[in-house]
Amino acid sequence: MENRITQINSSLYDQCIADYEVRSSLFAAEAPEVGAARAKAIGHFKQLGFPSTKVEDWKYTNLVPVLKENFELEQDEDILSVKDAVIAKSKIDLLDCYHIVLVNGKYRADLSDAVNVEGVYLSSITDAAARPAFKQHFGRYIDLEKFHFAAANTALFRNGLFIEVKRNTVVEKPLHLIHITTADAPTYFQPRQLFVLGTSASISIIESYGTDTNGAPVFINHVAEIVVQENAQMQHFYIQAGDQHARYVHHTEVYQQANSLYNNYKASFPGTSLWRNNLNVALDGENVESHLYGLYLAGGQQIVDNHTIVDHRKPHCNSNELYKGVMKDDSAGVFNGKIFVRKDAQKTNAFQQNNNMILGKKAVVDSKPQLEIFADDVKCSHGSTMGQFNPDALFYLKSRGIGEEKARALLIHAFAYDVTEKIPIPEVQSHINALIEQGLK
Repeated sequence: MENRITQINSSLYDQCIADYEVRSSLFAAEAPEVGAARAKAIGHFKQLGFPSTKVEDWKYTNLVPVLKENFELEQDEDILSVKDAVIAKSKIDLLDCYHIVLVNGKYRADLSDAVNVEGVYLSSITDAAARPAFKQHFGRYIDLEKFHFAAANTALFRNGLFIEVKRNTVVEKPLHLIHITTADAPTYFQPRQLFVLGTSASISIIESYGTDTNGAPVFINHVAEIVVQENAQMQHFYIQAGDQHARYVHHTEVYQQANSLYNNYKASFPGTSLWRNNLNVALDGENVESHLYGLYLAGGQQIVDNHTIVDHRKPHCNSNELYKGVMKDDSAGVFNGKIFVRKDAQKTNAFQQNNNMILGKKAVVDSKPQLEIFADDVKCSHGSTMGQFNPDALFYLKSRGIGEEKARALLIHAFAYDVTEKIPIPEVQSHINALIEQGLK
């Protein structure tokens, strides 16, 4: 009875169930790990369906208008052409990096730079299925009983990207993943990623997004699994910009082992109709460190919904989470951050803060930072603030001959600075600052 109450019945749901049945004979030929994950996932998705606002984690984001857009499932296609200008728009000025292009979730070696680094393996998920690291980690970490869209993706994804960084490999140049979505009709895509960092490996990965749809709405249900093994380090950047025809549900599941470091920097900008971000990080070893920095600048009738889980499972770990939002026009923002400190996770330091600046008269933010602590020797804090422009600061700048528009931009940059200053790659920091400037217009 519970599922009948909370799920949304839709033609897209029916298409997903039918697609699994049609493709089930093909799934039988896949690697056993993939087939088993699909079978488990479709069972959960049949029960869960797509979430309604009666599901607590979807309380403030109503998917009914999105699901009424008559999306059809993606099909196996020939190699699609992509305009050079669409790819170029996502590139970052002066950044020395490897460009990796994915079109509708599929890795396109013909559009990408070769990553000639010993110890780095990069391929489509289909080509990676026989590799030990893939077999060991694929589909291992996401709670499919809880996450509706992750269950759908696991059951039905068609392809995606696999990156393995082997033991002791340090990748000096960042990998810039450019995700391009292209379609001529309303289409629902389900890309998949698995990144595995071996012991003492190190890499920086930047991900950005672009669309080329001729006005057709697209719905992208994206799932990424990331494994950071002992003493490994990963810097991970999401630059979320797009156009009003795109809706994204983005799930990132991170699993960290002892002495590892994972830093996530997420910046979302006006344009895309919906960004729903689930970011879950499990600190499952001693002396693990994780930093989550988020900046969302929303405009129009955009919805930006950030849900994070930081799960402290072992002693002597540190996490720090800072998300800042600037809400313009009629936009809506959601921040729901949960920190779990398990019974064995003594000597934990865990901090979480969400600050919001409301610029639009009809803009709203629902902020819900949460702590659940089952250990007694910890240092934890969380907080949330809402505010508008400081009129005294605005008056001061204007009295110095600075125009109101420029003065407002300066104040927003100052508000965002606590996040942007943490970005360790100068070219990425400059790129995000330029997108802030552009998003304020």
